[in-house]
Amino acid sequence: MWVRAMARSLFEEKLNSDEFLVTTEVGPQKGADCSEMVHHIKLLKDKVDAINITDHQSSVMRFPSLGGCLLVKELDGEPVFQVTCRDRNRLALQADLLLAYSRGITNVLCLTGDSVDVGDHKEAKPVFDIDSVQLLRLIRTMESGKDMVGNDLEGAPEFCIGASAHPAADSIEPQLIKFEKKVAAGAQFFQTQGIYELDSLRRFMQYASQFNVKILAGIIVMFSARMALYMNNNVPGIIVPQGIIDELANAEKGKRLQKGIEIAVRTIKAIKEENLCHGVHIMAVGKEAIVPQILEAAEL
Repeated sequence: MWVRAMARSLFEEKLNSDEFLVTTEVGPQKGADCSEMVHHIKLLKDKVDAINITDHQSSVMRFPSLGGCLLVKELDGEPVFQVTCRDRNRLALQADLLLAYSRGITNVLCLTGDSVDVGDHKEAKPVFDIDSVQLLRLIRTMESGKDMVGNDLEGAPEFCIGASAHPAADSIEPQLIKFEKKVAAGAQFFQTQGIYELDSLRRFMQYASQFNVKILAGIIVMFSARMALYMNNNVPGIIVPQGIIDELANAEKGKRLQKGIEIAVRTIKAIKEENLCHGVHIMAVGKEAIVPQILEAAEL
């Protein structure tokens, strides 16, 4: 088991406190015009503890996560660099991490990545040279001053690293095993897949609370019953209960987005009031502008 030294980023300092943490994410645009992403970063940077920039979310080619994180830094925000193993081999992963660190980007979320089959470049060759557990270990190795094969680095980086967890998975035992492997590999925080019913989170936290890591419950805002069904059928790790789907379907036309916000807010309030975990990670996919409304309504 690795041992962690002092805090190195604002986000890491907050992880080491008793604060209820709030993170969110911004999906980069598909193209070179960054104006909308800049608008969302400016809107959110002073309202949350950190902003994830997604890495070709759902295997759809977009502006890169590292580029978006550089924008967050330029705008005086706190970025979380999402790194998936789907598109890069170990050479490219290490190079991107060194570049990130050299520019003050030290919060990293390690992900294996979705299959290219669900994305818009279905003929792309997936890499998956290593998985998320190995990526966590790779980062800790780099922090020791060595690359993945033992060569000396001229200057060792220092990161605050996290990973994903799936409390609502149909079969929880394999997820708990992988969670423990990620903790042993050096993960300090976890952002979970979407949580829609609290029993699964309670069950997960009974196990996770024995480890010295912070858990941020994922809150994916649903905009319609159609979106919920799509997520169930196409996005690995997402399970939206039928009750939520019915609630969205029965909402008046034109008020389904508001219903989705209402569901997200009550879930956040319940998590905080019950002190179930250490914070929330809000995902308003493609509608980042509604996040401040959610934060205000949830009294965060």
